[in-house]
Amino acid sequence: MQQTGWLTGFAVVLAVSIGLVGRAQGPRGQQVALPEGEGKALVEAACAQCHGLNLVANSYGHTAEGWRTTFASMVALPTAQAATVASYLATHFPPKPAPEPVLLNGPAKISIREWLVPTLGSRPHDPLAAADGSIWWTGQFASTLGRVDPKTGTMREYALPDASGPHGLVEDRSGHVWYTGISKNYIGSLDPASGTVKEYPLPEDVRGPHTPIFDQAGTLWFTLQSGHVGRLVPSTGEITVKGTPSAGTYPYGIAVNSKGVPWYVDFRGNRLGHVDPATMTITEHTLPHADARPRRIAISPDDAVWYTDYTRGYLGRFDPATGQAREWRSPGGATSQPYGIAAARGAIWYSESGVRPNTLVRFDPSTESFQTWTIPSGGGVVRHMMATASGNLVLACSGVNRVALVEISG
Repeated sequence: MQQTGWLTGFAVVLAVSIGLVGRAQGPRGQQVALPEGEGKALVEAACAQCHGLNLVANSYGHTAEGWRTTFASMVALPTAQAATVASYLATHFPPKPAPEPVLLNGPAKISIREWLVPTLGSRPHDPLAAADGSIWWTGQFASTLGRVDPKTGTMREYALPDASGPHGLVEDRSGHVWYTGISKNYIGSLDPASGTVKEYPLPEDVRGPHTPIFDQAGTLWFTLQSGHVGRLVPSTGEITVKGTPSAGTYPYGIAVNSKGVPWYVDFRGNRLGHVDPATMTITEHTLPHADARPRRIAISPDDAVWYTDYTRGYLGRFDPATGQAREWRSPGGATSQPYGIAAARGAIWYSESGVRPNTLVRFDPSTESFQTWTIPSGGGVVRHMMATASGNLVLACSGVNRVALVEISG
C-alpha cells in the first residue's frame, strides 16, 4: 500500500475514532503541538488533512489495542506503521475517565449481530430497515449507500455523487431509497436495481437537509439544519420549504404519526414542532425544562411523541392531546447523551452515546422501568435506529464502521 492511500484513510479514522465523533468537524478546528515521540510525524501528516490536531489532543483516548481495533474498522494500515501509530497515540493519549454503562436486568432478551461495512472509514450515519428485510446505511464520509442481507451477510455499496455526504435515508413503496445529501444540499433517490441516482436540488436560501421520512400518502418530509422543514412530492418533484416560527432553530429528528402529521425535534432549543400536512403551518411546543435539547424522535402507536434529551440525559414523552410532557432520567445519568430512538414491541428503545461502551436501553411505558445492554462493538455513537417490520431494530454504529441488527425476544 502506498503511503498517500493510507494517510487519507488514517485521517478519516482519527476524525471518527478519537471519541468526539459527535463533534468532529472535518477540516475545521485548531492545529496544536503534539508531544514528541516516534509516530508523531505520521499522525501530524495524516490528521491535519481532515481536521485540527486539537481533536486528537482532546480525545477520550484508547489503549494501544483499542487504537489498533479502531484502525482495523477504518483503514488497512501496514502492520509496522499501525504498530508505531498505535503505540504513539496510546502513550500520549491513553483512555480518559468516561461514564460507564449502568446495566439493568429486565424481561426482554436480545441478540445483537453487527457487520463491518466494506468501505473502511465511511462512517455509517443512519440505518434503514427495508421492506425486503435488508439493512441499508448512509456511508457519509465515503458518499455511498450500502446494503447488507442479514440472512447471507452479502453486502453491496452504491456510489453517490462526490462529496454528497449522505445523512438520513428512507425507502418508498417501490423500493427506491431516498437520502439527504447534506454536504451538497439536495435530496436524492437511488434505484437499487439500476444504480441510478436522481437529485432534487434545494433552494439556495436553505441548507443542511438532515432526516427524511415518508407519510402515508407517499410524500417525503425532511428537516433542515437552517431552521426549516421541507416537503417533496415524488410524482412531480415539487419541493416546498417552510421556516420554523422561532429563529435560530435546528430541526433534527422527524417522524410521522398515524394521522399523517409530521413531528420534529429542535436540537437547538427546548421545543418540539408539528407540521400541518396541507398548509405546512408549523406549530411549536415548548418543553418544561429550559436546558432540554431533544435530538431524535419516535412516535408510539398511541401517537405519543417520545424524544431523547441529549444534553440533560433524559427520555421524554409529549402528549399531543394534553400538551403535557413527562421525563425519566436515563440509567446512565446526566452525561449519558441519549441519541437514536425507536418504538418497537410496546417499548421505547434508544442508545446512550455518552457512556463507554454505548448502551441499548429499553423503557417499558406500562411499568416505567428500564433495561439495558452494552453494544458489542462499543457502538461508536448510535445516531439513529429504526424498527423492522417484525419488531426488531437496526442500528448504525458510526464510529466503529458497523451496522447492527437487534433481534428481540421475551
